[in-house]
Amino acid sequence: MQRAMLGVSLRDKIRNDEIRRRTKVTDIAQRISKLKWQWAGHVCRRTDGRWGRRVLEWRPRIGKRSVGRPPARWTDDLKKVAGSGWIRKAEDHVWWRALGKAYVQQWALVGC
Repeated sequence: MQRAMLGVSLRDKIRNDEIRRRTKVTDIAQRISKLKWQWAGHVCRRTDGRWGRRVLEWRPRIGKRSVGRPPARWTDDLKKVAGSGWIRKAEDHVWWRALGKAYVQQWALVGC
């Protein structure tokens, strides 16, 4: 749709990031990853005992797992950037935001 807005075809060989820059539309993968990072930090900083934080620490499987690759959990990609103690790191706003930039950049590299 953005190519149609600019009147550009695939034969013009203009990269997607250049088209996004011209139309000033943000990459949806980056936007979603930023919102996920912010929400995870928000949930970890809550102290009111609601279910959100308990769900982050929940281990869903009981018994034997199926053959093959284990299913990816929601927190697995957060652990890749922040490490295994990411829940404690989320309590510091400044540190969490700095790590969030690295997390969003990870998605920028995947999207290109």
